[in-house]
Amino acid sequence: MAMKAIPSESIDLVVTSPPYPMIAMWDDIFVQQAPDIGSALRENNGSIAFELMHRVLDPIWLELFRVMKKGATACINIGDATRTINDVFCLYPNHTRIAASLRGAGFLSLPCILWRKQTNAPNKFMGSGMLPAGAYVTLEHEYVLIFRKGAKREFRSAEDARKRRESAFFWEERNHWFSDVWMDLKGASQTLFTRKARNRSAAFPFELPYRLINMFSVKEDTILDPFLGIGTTMFAAMASGRNSVGIELFPEFEKDIALNLPKIAGFTNDRIHKRLNDHIAFVEQRKQDKREFKHQNRPYDFPVVSLQERDLFFNELLRVREKGKSRFRVEYADGPGNLSRAYWGALFNPLGE
Repeated sequence: MAMKAIPSESIDLVVTSPPYPMIAMWDDIFVQQAPDIGSALRENNGSIAFELMHRVLDPIWLELFRVMKKGATACINIGDATRTINDVFCLYPNHTRIAASLRGAGFLSLPCILWRKQTNAPNKFMGSGMLPAGAYVTLEHEYVLIFRKGAKREFRSAEDARKRRESAFFWEERNHWFSDVWMDLKGASQTLFTRKARNRSAAFPFELPYRLINMFSVKEDTILDPFLGIGTTMFAAMASGRNSVGIELFPEFEKDIALNLPKIAGFTNDRIHKRLNDHIAFVEQRKQDKREFKHQNRPYDFPVVSLQERDLFFNELLRVREKGKSRFRVEYADGPGNLSRAYWGALFNPLGE
């Protein structure tokens, strides 16, 4: 499915990670799209190759602007590249080049997230070791660029407002997720996918799109990933009660997606249970600290900090059914089901009293 098949102003959120220009594992992908890139690399002209690779990506950002609704958000995970060409070491700042292209397409820039990907390698520096001035700091972070199409999204109808309330996140999640530095996401920390599939696609961890989808969209929204890969964004959308559309040039990734479809229900529901258990632990700690709760969540009947969490609940995933080639239908529980107060037992008194 090409991007041109997506109707204009039909997408509520974009979460994606494109091939990284000037990272060698993606050279062939770019060369296939623009053979002049291969010539630039053979001629050791890194600056020209860098620019030509980004010109392959530029039309995607223009198309995103077309297909996104007014007020919709785009989250682009990208890392910078370091490369030695003709014995000269250089940084290629992918995040600044993409940010400039997004602004040129008409998007408004919002504060970005630094995703810190620590390495435990004993020799973390590059260059001349302990001797100045030829050593270089290592790159241990990537960016999540966040852009919006126009002014902030509005929820005017009663139905839209209801879905927004039910899609809320916990107060303590808000404080953690909306930090501009994420230290807790590890590149390999996604048990839904095999290591072989992750390495072949360089996929981001499941938690990254799952978190962004819950931060910047509501239930039944449509999420787009124009670089779908092994389907991480699609599975995160399924786990969050959102619709999704994905585009991928390389059909070999279909096998990885098919392999994980039977696992997504259990994986999703485990993630839901973890969010609820984490909230229970937060409530218990807050009670021990003798801090009060003024509000009660109605679906689960447990204390919450803010009034905005009152209608929050998670739809457990029941099953995923294939509805044709590369088309899937997800069925959800209508409400919290057995995750209500009866499930948790008498852990709390009303309002934590």
